[in-house]
Amino acid sequence: MLTLVDRPVEGGGGEQLARTVAIKLDPARFDRVLCATRPTSAATLASIEDAGVRVLELDRRSRTALADWLPLVAFLRNERVDVLHTHKFGSNLWGTVLGRLAGVPVVVAHEHTWSFEGQRMRRLLDREVIARAADVIVSVSREDRRRMIEIEHIDPDRIRLVPNGIPPIGLANGAPVRAELGIPDAAPVIGAVASLRPQKSLHLLVESAAMLTTDIPDLRVLIAGDGPDEGRIRSLVTSLGLEDTVLLLGHRQDIPCVLGALDVAVCSSDWEGSPLAVIEYMAAARPVVATRVGGVPDLIEHGAHGLLVERGDVQGLAGAIATLLRDADLREAMGARARRRQRLEFGIDRMVDRIQLLYEELFRANRRAAPK
Repeated sequence: MLTLVDRPVEGGGGEQLARTVAIKLDPARFDRVLCATRPTSAATLASIEDAGVRVLELDRRSRTALADWLPLVAFLRNERVDVLHTHKFGSNLWGTVLGRLAGVPVVVAHEHTWSFEGQRMRRLLDREVIARAADVIVSVSREDRRRMIEIEHIDPDRIRLVPNGIPPIGLANGAPVRAELGIPDAAPVIGAVASLRPQKSLHLLVESAAMLTTDIPDLRVLIAGDGPDEGRIRSLVTSLGLEDTVLLLGHRQDIPCVLGALDVAVCSSDWEGSPLAVIEYMAAARPVVATRVGGVPDLIEHGAHGLLVERGDVQGLAGAIATLLRDADLREAMGARARRRQRLEFGIDRMVDRIQLLYEELFRANRRAAPK
């Protein structure tokens, strides 16, 4: 089987998940290949090969470079690939079309975040090209599936819900991170792990911090990640006089330790599919304050694992954070419930099992339907 993705790991959560699933597939059942369509670091590709997954790199540098797809078509035909699993809109579009042209028996398109509001052409391509060419479209949340059906009018029978999962995360000591950043042991700390881009609406977290510091002057806010919105967020922090409160950590290799330093984890996004960061918060036993968008309510039950607020509601976000910061027992209980739920429902092994069974089901159905 072949996994198709732009840049494994180097993008956001969808790319990271595509790589992880390709590696975790049972090598006794699947000959695993990952195709990276865009230039990817040698270290990343080497780590994938070290895990026993063959790598095909296309080195595609523009949307119009159609000839760059020819090595993939040749590989699909020459290797007689049985299953092509594409990830995210661009790879879904090209992969489903080229997979059918190459005669691949089973094509699975995986949409990690349905966010096509206002994008009529993308919705059209999703419905008329991807959904028709693929055997199934995988959605990661009930809300994404609902939108595919009600807004895009895709046949419900062609959509499969496969919730996201993550590898096991141990509980890490956050004291070294607090010490590194000069944060007193008793100071309340909130934070987020995210790609710094508009979707994540991290300005809401910063603005909520400005409200909270009136009553909680020793509050600290940690934001781990990098991205195109970094300059805008830094400017907002400066304009609000929060340089000592909001700490932009950039890319970190010690995310479990960063999460261990938090009292409350925050997701302020405008839209989401099934955010890996929230699942990581749960695995770290952190209570979560999040906007009620996409698949977040599938992960966080309001009042059980955290508190949900409406999208864009900075006052609601600040109020929910304050509620949790005032009650250590509530934080501990919510965090413990969140960790239990993550381990039972949102682990990578459970997700991979579902995907493997889906491959085999579709392949058997394809063979039964093939002309004798």
